[in-house]
Amino acid sequence: MTLSLAGIAVARKIMAAMEKQDEAEVTVEAGITNDARGRKRLRQVSVLFADDWQDACQEIGKTLDWSDRRANLLITGGRSPQQTGGMIRIGEVELRIVEETAPCEVMDATSHGLRQALMPNWRGGVCCQVQQGGKIKIGDKVTLE
Repeated sequence: MTLSLAGIAVARKIMAAMEKQDEAEVTVEAGITNDARGRKRLRQVSVLFADDWQDACQEIGKTLDWSDRRANLLITGGRSPQQTGGMIRIGEVELRIVEETAPCEVMDATSHGLRQALMPNWRGGVCCQVQQGGKIKIGDKVTLE
């Protein structure tokens, strides 16, 4: 299975609209540059896996854009690893998985039933801490360890 980075998005302020971009700088100190959540040490970068997102959308019978999940990164070609401690590598960037991204009430405000649809099998994605920074861009190869 070949994993790749299919999306990058940031919110400049907490709960602001997600802004998609083609590339980004990632730092140990601040997560993804210009993302408001990047300074939260244990939740610097949130990662969503496209297959899991599609399953949740299918369950509620809607086609929603991945950025509606409010995740920073979208990975195609696989599913959430469903465990903490692993590493996600995107080029030179290393992200340690620290927890499941628990779906909250914002997801139900986005679409009725979405929060519940994201709960099984870590469909909502993972929260990561930056171990090594660098530049990333859409199309970069991703590895899980």
